[in-house]
Amino acid sequence: MVEINKKINPPICKILDYKKFLFEIKKRKKNIKSKQNKIIIKEIRISPQTDDHDVKFKIKNAKKFLQTKEKVKFTIFFKGRSIIYKEKGKIMLLKCAKFLEKFGKIEQIPIMDGKKMFMILTYKK
Repeated sequence: MVEINKKINPPICKILDYKKFLFEIKKRKKNIKSKQNKIIIKEIRISPQTDDHDVKFKIKNAKKFLQTKEKVKFTIFFKGRSIIYKEKGKIMLLKCAKFLEKFGKIEQIPIMDGKKMFMILTYKK
């Protein structure tokens, strides 16, 4: 005897094979999981001292990721005393977002997390 719905008063029960019942539940969950959209986040790391040409190259890669409907996370890692360039890092992230505004939009504005500052861009529909 297997309890089907315990929320209703009196609960609904059926007489059937318990192992088969568990297998069907597992199969339904697997089917639901396979139909979900998988969100891929690509991370691009730069530093406050990164040259403009290198940043443009990374922006070009980010453009490819956004065109294939993947999210892009720009991360600036501050090493040692470079933490004093927080504003420069924020300006660099916003400049990257400005270059990519045709292909994506800002999902999360630049946020400081320890010695990292990051920003997430998502593709435009």
